[in-house]
Amino acid sequence: MPGGRGSDSLKDPELYEKLRGEGASKEKAARVSNAAAKEGRSKVGARGGRHGDMEDWTVARLKDRARELGLHGYSDKRKSELIQLIRRH
Repeated sequence: MPGGRGSDSLKDPELYEKLRGEGASKEKAARVSNAAAKEGRSKVGARGGRHGDMEDWTVARLKDRARELGLHGYSDKRKSELIQLIRRH
């Protein structure tokens, strides 16, 4: 969970962990989970778009995402390994 203001700043920790498991950044997961707690999940879900499952992404896109997240050692990984690496971040 994100630091800074403490774990009390997360309004929906369960949703936060789900989003992190799907590959969302810490900041995005916290922002979405807090908005969902305030406005309701269905309202927030209807507002956003869908990026698709990472399994549908190309290896090049997965490597770009790993670079965006500041990860290292991803250049020689296979697609399934890249997905695991990103989801663990």
